[in-house]
Amino acid sequence: MRNILTKEGSALLILLTDAGYSKTKAKQLIKHGAVVIGDKQATRADQLLLPGELVSIRSEQEMREQAKSCPGLSIIYEDEDIIVIDKPAGLLTIATENEKRKTAFYLLSNYLKERAQSTQERVFIVHRLDQGTSGLLVFAKNEAAKQILQEQWSLADKRYSAIVEGVPREKEGQIASQLSESKALRVYSVRDQSGEGKEAKTNYKVVKESEAYALLDITLLTGRKNQIRVHMADLGHPIAGDRKYGAKTNPLRRMALHAYFLSFDHPTIPEKRMEFEIRIPGKFHILFAPKKGTGKRDQK
Repeated sequence: MRNILTKEGSALLILLTDAGYSKTKAKQLIKHGAVVIGDKQATRADQLLLPGELVSIRSEQEMREQAKSCPGLSIIYEDEDIIVIDKPAGLLTIATENEKRKTAFYLLSNYLKERAQSTQERVFIVHRLDQGTSGLLVFAKNEAAKQILQEQWSLADKRYSAIVEGVPREKEGQIASQLSESKALRVYSVRDQSGEGKEAKTNYKVVKESEAYALLDITLLTGRKNQIRVHMADLGHPIAGDRKYGAKTNPLRRMALHAYFLSFDHPTIPEKRMEFEIRIPGKFHILFAPKKGTGKRDQK
């Protein structure tokens, strides 16, 4: 943290530029809550300072540490344009007709507004995760970043871990179909070339297996609504806990789908590739733990 003691009255912006910050950087620091006057967070660049006031500027590392304290969410990364979170299973990405507040969008927007003490702070939807899916979710912090990210989202690398019922005969493969959505909001595959649906491709690989389940590593080549869930059901191995698409069991008391890896081009920094990877939930491995009496220590 950098501290500056004012020697004479001036506007906050002038103080920061005199201290070596560009006008753009100074305004960004104020906007993102990095500047504190005394014990109060600065909100305006034209705020007048009195002689003897202490102005503190938090470092980027300090801002990242502060950002991780959002109640109900784990913030993985934040800068001036994007914010990446680990969404828990059961939380909506955005509001529905029946639920407005218990969403990642609401929690994050509310947190940023309180942190900056400004009602102008908000986030913008880039992509979504289903309510039952956990894992990496990206929001933009301004409209320009949102537009760029969405335009380039087909180039993002998106990988998931999933537990499916049964074990696929082919241990590795690709599922391709045209996806359409019914009036009842159920997504389904259209296998003819009628042009009714949108192209969807999913790669999968069996990582672990037991008698009743398989742990898959999945790569999305396209990003359609419910794509993984539909394609796993098409394969004859629905995701455990996903009753909407045919699962008969729910061993983890949640849908067993987790977005663990995400890589994409930064929206405003040329040639900067952002890459994030988080751990697979520990309970995903429970179904594949060695049974008692089968380990080497138990063998005679």
